[in-house]
Amino acid sequence: MNVIISASELADALAGENPPTLLDVRWQLGAARAAGEPPFDGRAEYAAGHLPGALFVDLERELAAAPGEGGRHPLPDLAQFGAAMRRAGVSSGRPVVVYDGGQGWAAARAWWLLRWTGHPDVRVLDGGLPAWRGPLTTEVRAPAEGDFEPRPAASGLLDADAAAALARSGVLLDARAEERYRGEVEPIDPVGGHIPGAVCAPTTQNVGPDGRFLPAERLRARFEDLGVTEGSDVGVYCGSGVSGAHEVLALAVAGIPAALYVGSWSEWSSDPRRPVAVGPDPQ
Repeated sequence: MNVIISASELADALAGENPPTLLDVRWQLGAARAAGEPPFDGRAEYAAGHLPGALFVDLERELAAAPGEGGRHPLPDLAQFGAAMRRAGVSSGRPVVVYDGGQGWAAARAWWLLRWTGHPDVRVLDGGLPAWRGPLTTEVRAPAEGDFEPRPAASGLLDADAAAALARSGVLLDARAEERYRGEVEPIDPVGGHIPGAVCAPTTQNVGPDGRFLPAERLRARFEDLGVTEGSDVGVYCGSGVSGAHEVLALAVAGIPAALYVGSWSEWSSDPRRPVAVGPDPQ
């Protein structure tokens, strides 16, 4: 099943017999949350114009718990997450399409959470809102209450110990920028570097200049170059489990299943007992 949808395909789906539920997950990465300042609020962008019928979902409050020992964007309370999804009209028998402002990271976080908790049909608008050529609206309609009940999968989620083990036994991809992986720059977390054994794989290299994913065959070739072979156990982490979800989505486009370490570097680096590697090499 496809995990992304083009703008033209979405327009056709919205005109069909079972149109998808639309979730607007506009969000912006920044250090403001770590500095104790108010987080970016995508509601203003949503209010200024969104896809007709779309409901806004707040990444910071509905797709993550408060920052703490589990990292800057730990898993949300699943009961609260389920309630938020039902308020947005999400039902198990109706497809869902999520989009953001174009970067794709926030939409991928929503995609990953919904898929990991059991929704059978979730896709991300490839290229996000900038790819949409249809009308926008400022009207907000309250949807009918959905029936989605989160049922977490037994696989697909890594904790710190599992991520460390996977770096030794499989392929653990670090989705952050190369300079953060090498430990040369760390704008948010207390320590720079990477999990020993992890492979540098910036998720920004999975998309073209227009923000859309590279073709599946090119993504497969990229991940093969990074050491992912048929049957590999693959995991991904990033700074706080958001851009890493985008890399998991890219892997899914390529037909490669992967698990996400949600706590990611923000959790790993908060414990001084955990080892840290620096430089361009995994070890």
